[in-house]
Amino acid sequence: MSIISKDIQKAAQLLTDEKLVAIPTETVYGLAGNIFSEKAIKSIFSTKKRPFFNPLIVHIPSKEALKDIVVDIPEKAKLLADAFWPGSMTLVLKKNKNIPDLITAGKDTVAVRIPNHPVTLELLNSIDFPLAAPSANPFGSISPTKPEHVESYFSNEISQVLDGGSCANGIESTIIGFNNNEPIIYRLGALALEEIEAVVGKITILNKKEVKPDAPGMLARHYAPKTTTYLVDDVASEIQKHNDKKIGVLVFNSSVNNNEITEIILSKNNSMQEAATNLYNAMHTLDSQNLDIIIAERFPNNGLGKSINDRLQRATFK
Repeated sequence: MSIISKDIQKAAQLLTDEKLVAIPTETVYGLAGNIFSEKAIKSIFSTKKRPFFNPLIVHIPSKEALKDIVVDIPEKAKLLADAFWPGSMTLVLKKNKNIPDLITAGKDTVAVRIPNHPVTLELLNSIDFPLAAPSANPFGSISPTKPEHVESYFSNEISQVLDGGSCANGIESTIIGFNNNEPIIYRLGALALEEIEAVVGKITILNKKEVKPDAPGMLARHYAPKTTTYLVDDVASEIQKHNDKKIGVLVFNSSVNNNEITEIILSKNNSMQEAATNLYNAMHTLDSQNLDIIIAERFPNNGLGKSINDRLQRATFK
């Protein structure tokens, strides 16, 4: 029997009972639990097999709710919140003392955002606690952008996937922290660098940190298929190196015209946004076809291309 359901009241009750529910957002599906329930939060880490040193993102319904989560909001954080919330931006700010250390990996900061999805906003407004919700996949695996992806991962481990359809943006939120009140990007994501800099000016990118990461999503090996994956500039040349193998190809906007391979074009319309939306679903599709290797094309390194390249780089062995 499927655990996928549109029942928001059921999701609210499960979460109140310290259970986990997978929730839709505009970025990816999250594995959600009550941030004030030690049982629920430990269950998130154990279900995902996620290391405790990797902090979680707190999801809230409104900017008004932020005052209960954090104690200091730099001026540029206010500008960013006004510009991009609800939306695909996570802010890392000094935490209120009531936020459990389990959520923040013992740090004095907490990652927080307002998701831009009507189903999850309705859910958040129907409960009296925020939700921690890392991506609803086993640690390191491909993030889920459809309810079926979550069900295939966790059908025996959670009670409900709250069905909100396919995720519109398709890759995780952009995470922004602050150093001396100046913004730093900890993780490239669904909000393009250029959009952020239009609001707050030039911004530093940190993006990866293997030991005691400052924010979620900073580990180098992440978002990865089981199938060995290569990220290259010239897909056709890479195919020639592996002509004895069963190959899947992930390309931006044009075919490599090779009938011997399995190919997915992420955007025939040459749209970075469409490519980002389709990225993880395409990776799930290729990963399910018993291929020997996946060859992914590197994107132009601008706009959302930077974020897509970031995800592809972390998915590869090369």
